[in-house]
Amino acid sequence: MALMNTTVSCELHLRLIVSSESSLPVPAGLRYDTADPYAVHATFHTGADETVEWVFARDLLAEGLHRPTGTGDVRVWPSRSHGQGVVCIALSSPEGEALLEAPARALESFLKRTDAAVPPGTEHRHFDLDRELSHILAES
Repeated sequence: MALMNTTVSCELHLRLIVSSESSLPVPAGLRYDTADPYAVHATFHTGADETVEWVFARDLLAEGLHRPTGTGDVRVWPSRSHGQGVVCIALSSPEGEALLEAPARALESFLKRTDAAVPPGTEHRHFDLDRELSHILAES
């Protein structure tokens, strides 16, 4: 039985933390697709026509709303900035590092909509292993 794919998306205004006194606005988009139920795709608009894309676990973002989580390339934790709840997202790659602040309410709203599409713990029911194996084998 084929499952119907649903996409949940949201546009956010993040802050790139440059120093303790300075930050820059970074428009971003989050996208969740039930065909890839464990992942959130993030697109950061870094220039006029430039974007940077990252993919990370939905569970990582959800846990990061409440407590520090993640090791390695992506770390997430709750914080406050100018009296507002924010979620800090630290990204690390061979090209460099970035510390971003996302509005906690907007991120929580996005995650609630992803939970409505695929309740946590039921991701395996939406994951098409045969399709994924076919993609991997076709690439080799």
